[in-house]
Amino acid sequence: MGLWVTGAHLPSVCCRMGCVKSKFLRAGDNTFSKTEPSANPHCPVYVPDPTSTIKPGPNSNNSSPPGIGEGSEDIVVVALYDYEAIHHEDLSFQKGDQMVVLEESGEWWKARSLATRKEGYIPSNYVARVDSLETEEWFFKGISRKDAERQLLAPGNMLGSFMIRDSETTKGSYSLSVRDYDPRQGDTVKHYKIRTLDNGGFYISPRSTFSTLQELVAHYKKGSDGLCQKLSVPCMSSKPQKPWEKDAWEIPRESLKLEKKLGAGQFGEVWMATYNKHTKVAVKTMKPGSMSVEAFLAEANVMKTLQHDKLVKLHAVVTAEPIYIITEFMAKGSLLDFLKSDEGSKQPLPKLIDFSAQKPYWAAVTDQGKSHSP
Repeated sequence: MGLWVTGAHLPSVCCRMGCVKSKFLRAGDNTFSKTEPSANPHCPVYVPDPTSTIKPGPNSNNSSPPGIGEGSEDIVVVALYDYEAIHHEDLSFQKGDQMVVLEESGEWWKARSLATRKEGYIPSNYVARVDSLETEEWFFKGISRKDAERQLLAPGNMLGSFMIRDSETTKGSYSLSVRDYDPRQGDTVKHYKIRTLDNGGFYISPRSTFSTLQELVAHYKKGSDGLCQKLSVPCMSSKPQKPWEKDAWEIPRESLKLEKKLGAGQFGEVWMATYNKHTKVAVKTMKPGSMSVEAFLAEANVMKTLQHDKLVKLHAVVTAEPIYIITEFMAKGSLLDFLKSDEGSKQPLPKLIDFSAQKPYWAAVTDQGKSHSP
């Protein structure tokens, strides 16, 4: 089992087919298909992901995504980050821009800008509904208690850095996590359960209640009022990786530029490469005859079903020999290489223990998916 480390997060698990260093696939749509002529000369022909369960919508301006149809309200989203279109069918936007979602499926949504009226595809992980907590910089959706501690203790955060996250124990409730300092333990994180009132309000201590979470945050920014620290700034978070291109599953070899050899083994080599001049990836080249195309595709289809933030993502394949396997690029390499590096050798004991605790869990996850490391 191989573990791989990103620049900002903890180790990811690496599977046999795809991985040395280092996030998605757009759902199909007949209106803007990569099989149509593209403005990018390096993208001649693409084959849709055969493992996708999302069906293309009808090639019509009247097609509607789930929840957007006759008698339903428009879904309006707000941009959490800037996005510059790479392809002619994409829609550029700036942080704070609002858009109406026209087709909501997969990891690329079709949307219309409320400001410019232009339409195109947008990365779904770059936006949030205007009326949702996800628009708040201090709200971290779906993050666990342990991951909250990892992020708050990461370099760049300070005393009082905080986040509000979904409760792991009580569905529909929230927890507040705050960075603190203990003379004996050093930097630490304290967690507080945010309880709800019958009328929909919130509180940590019964003596101070609030109508909204925004009011709660504003109150504890003024003073600690029983917390370990006064809330200072939201926990730092990195800009998410853009989803992998729509319909780019079986890609042309010419779209890849191999740049740096990272390693070699019995069945092939691993390279750092650039895809279509804009996306850094890892490419595993298979020696001719080491595996049949049919056997390779069967295993690749299984791997494509393994999707998680801590699993190295299989992006695409080149099926003509020599076979290429394209995965996300993990900047710090394998866990073993990282621990041997100068940075890795300076990791504190609690973090090393955390690394070790994660490995058996992810080994079990990938074993269930019938995928193994080299």
